[in-house]
Amino acid sequence: MRKRVLLIGLGLIGGSLALTIKKEHPDCEIIGFDVDKEAGKLALTLQFIDTITENYKEEAAKADLIILATPVQSAITILDEFLALTFKKNCIITDVGSTKEGIVRKGAELAKKEVHFIGGHPMAGSHKSGITASNERLFENAFYILTPIKPTPASKIIQLQNWLRGTGAKFIELDPIEHDRFTGMISHLPHIIASSLVHQTGKMGKKHPIVSQLAAGGFRDITRIASASPSMWRDILLQNKTILLEMLEDWNDEMNRIKEIIELEDGDAIYSFFADAKELRDQLPVGEKGALLPFNDLYVDIPDHPGVISDVTGILAEENISIVNLRIIEAREDIMGALRLSFRSNEDLLTAKEVLKENMYETYDTP
Repeated sequence: MRKRVLLIGLGLIGGSLALTIKKEHPDCEIIGFDVDKEAGKLALTLQFIDTITENYKEEAAKADLIILATPVQSAITILDEFLALTFKKNCIITDVGSTKEGIVRKGAELAKKEVHFIGGHPMAGSHKSGITASNERLFENAFYILTPIKPTPASKIIQLQNWLRGTGAKFIELDPIEHDRFTGMISHLPHIIASSLVHQTGKMGKKHPIVSQLAAGGFRDITRIASASPSMWRDILLQNKTILLEMLEDWNDEMNRIKEIIELEDGDAIYSFFADAKELRDQLPVGEKGALLPFNDLYVDIPDHPGVISDVTGILAEENISIVNLRIIEAREDIMGALRLSFRSNEDLLTAKEVLKENMYETYDTP
């Protein structure tokens, strides 16, 4: 009998998962649902899904696999609705949320339904959103965290990984609380800090407009993560409230420590602060996907000459290398300018670097 997959949520993550499942399991039927009717129609037109439904509760009863590719709070609401439904025996239900404790707790209530809820978090994404940004390579070499409810049979965890093997992701299992603590430190807290820096700069910019102009360069780059979806981050902060409040206390302690050594003019302590941070950062893995989206940026020196930008993009187009984003960093008369090219993957970046080098362009990975 043909296996049925119910996919609730047809955005970037849902669409990309649909592509990977269809690639590895062409005989299964993917039924899609999204509150945005246009997204559903588009997913059907692009053949990401086989059928669209307006009643996911009815389809849930017939599914072998249910994927909740929605924001965490929406997924919890759907699981609450599922408590009143009847499912296929041994149906697997998973999600893609960035926080896990709350949804795993709700998913555990489904155990009496003879279904298996396995929390999931593919640590991949894009700086674009929506179904049209979907890509079957989105999850390649990314960590895909699973947070199964105890005692979930190992066979069911393996079965879910088999469903998702087309992602090319690296699966690891974590306790839900551990997951929320780890991602809180390396993803959630940095987003809060970046957004706070933007707020603080905005306040200063109101009094001194020159600040906004100065922030257009490096500051804008280092705070890029502050441009993420406000609704998504509202849900993340509310779901990970306890852990983030603890981390913000620790962050305040760290800032007070920095404030103290500056007040004391303790040059050795200030030097150690930056030296230790540099050493720790230099030890971090390079070129691997983590909780924060990597910026696969390549900077290209360009002369002030008509047609130079189309020449660069044309060279890359001939090699079938897609550019996700392009920005002119500097291009004033009589001086060398620079382009910042953003790529979907580090592999595309390295290929672009080699091709441009062959065409006499000087490139570098950091500005």
